[in-house]
Amino acid sequence: MNEEFTAANEQMLRGQVIDENGPGTILSDFVALLDYIAAHQVPLTKIHNLFSMNILPELNALLARPPEVRLKRPKQKSFPHVNGLYMLLRMSGLTRVVTKSKHCVLEIDEQAYASWRGLNPAERYFSLLEAWLVRGTEEIMGEHDPHGSIYQASDFMKHLGAPGLRVGRRLDLDPDSLSYRPGLHNLALLEMFGCLNITLSKTPPGEGWKIRRLDPLPWGTALFAVIHQVYRDNRFLFFDYADSGPLDDSRFDTLQQFLQPYFPGWENVLTLGKHEFADGLYTFKVTLPYHKAWRRIAIPGKWVLEDLSDAILDAFDFDNDHLHQFTYRSRSGREIRVTHEAIDYEPRHTDEIRIGDAPLAPGEKMTYLFDFGDNWEFEVMLEEIAPPDPKAKKARIIEKHGQAPPQYWSEDENDEDWEEDDE
Repeated sequence: MNEEFTAANEQMLRGQVIDENGPGTILSDFVALLDYIAAHQVPLTKIHNLFSMNILPELNALLARPPEVRLKRPKQKSFPHVNGLYMLLRMSGLTRVVTKSKHCVLEIDEQAYASWRGLNPAERYFSLLEAWLVRGTEEIMGEHDPHGSIYQASDFMKHLGAPGLRVGRRLDLDPDSLSYRPGLHNLALLEMFGCLNITLSKTPPGEGWKIRRLDPLPWGTALFAVIHQVYRDNRFLFFDYADSGPLDDSRFDTLQQFLQPYFPGWENVLTLGKHEFADGLYTFKVTLPYHKAWRRIAIPGKWVLEDLSDAILDAFDFDNDHLHQFTYRSRSGREIRVTHEAIDYEPRHTDEIRIGDAPLAPGEKMTYLFDFGDNWEFEVMLEEIAPPDPKAKKARIIEKHGQAPPQYWSEDENDEDWEEDDE
């Protein structure tokens, strides 16, 4: 595929009609899952907040062209189309993870959904395209993502070429390589966005999605000719998303400036409500998981995360003599790091970000990492946000369970010296 944008590419873009029926099945498939979530309490796994295994076949059956999966115990990634749509559901901000009765469920974000309902089909299509290519990351599915979606999809389309590629260990592409580059969920999204055609082989018992050949479609060739140039010439636009996510990710307008000239009907973009600072008295349960010791701490939300760091160390009788880092998830599920001010290569520091600035709801957790050598890792769960207390002049330890381990080990110390005491 020629990466240069041609007159034929431009003609294809200007002549393409985007409606509920195409290109591809992305709008119908996405809306099918969105409607399902609106009507159900959709259970998620506890660690990575993925779809529960028992609903995966039902979600797959909602799609316009559901792939056949004949595995005995399939995971979410066994259903590439559902896996790709899950990324869009999270990265679009149209859904959010909430904790109800200690169980994680996926539900509609009503403010984002109101913006979605006001968009025409073209605006919805490009909002989902941006959720995938600009914001998408395998991190949301619990995977390591060294490049990001725009690199994976753009690079693959650039090298796909006509008349396409045959998939097989003795043919053009080894099928196992597609799991890593561009990733099966990215291939499924390329198909759903109408960018390529996937020809499948019959699925034998005990196996999953089997691809026989991949062929680019004219729409995909033209669209990615633009996208590849955008990524090549404007990579700075995507650095914030590749590095912990932006502070303000409320408007889906990164691609609009480059693609709107070909689609004059694209006027509005998906807009999310900005997270607002929430004042109050925050109660955290802070746990050292491997040592069965925890502390319940109350602290004003207007204080900064560095104050919470000090309170945690005081509660566990640690000396404050090393660097630290808080990690939490944005509303879309992307990992956000806030570090000690001495770590100048990170964009956010704990002496600048207030506790109430973190987009946490009761039941959600942060990770607090102290001492990058010994790697003390604390689980910090927000239990309650009470009204502000003007009498709160310092962080208060409400409850203690278990003996804190020694910060530094000596050769004559052993586990019996600090066994937990939960009495």
